[in-house]
Amino acid sequence: MHPNEQLIESFYACFGRRDYAGMLACYAPEVEFSDPIFRLKGKRAGGMWHMLCEGGKDLKITAGDIRAGDTQGQAHWEAWYTFSLTGRKVHNVINAEFRFDDGRIVWHQDRFSFWRWTRMALGPAGLFLGWTPLVQNKVRRTANGNLEKFIAAHPEYQ
Repeated sequence: MHPNEQLIESFYACFGRRDYAGMLACYAPEVEFSDPIFRLKGKRAGGMWHMLCEGGKDLKITAGDIRAGDTQGQAHWEAWYTFSLTGRKVHNVINAEFRFDDGRIVWHQDRFSFWRWTRMALGPAGLFLGWTPLVQNKVRRTANGNLEKFIAAHPEYQ
């Protein structure tokens, strides 16, 4: 197995244990992370994973189809959890891409269907309006506002 495949496996194994410190050890200090909700760099990406690990009391993670070479990699992963704002169950299906440098992740992009996510997380409102920029931008603002509050309470991510 390529060392960068092991790195990705370690990242998701740590996530499954809600071990944010282990996850952050896989990232380079100036990592860039993006998904349909967040666009983060450096410590802020670490703050997001810490917030998600701390909030995910019933979080379950699986990862597979992990492939990597010297500079790039990919994985398919899935997450099951209860969305805290609505109490609704979510099963998110994600494809991730990675870039590596010096044995660490320097770029990480997650892709998933935002509309599918809103249908599960928001219920009927997500079903009927989750595809609209209005709802998706509100979700982004709320999530990023929650991250700002979390970072304010955890100065190590500032």
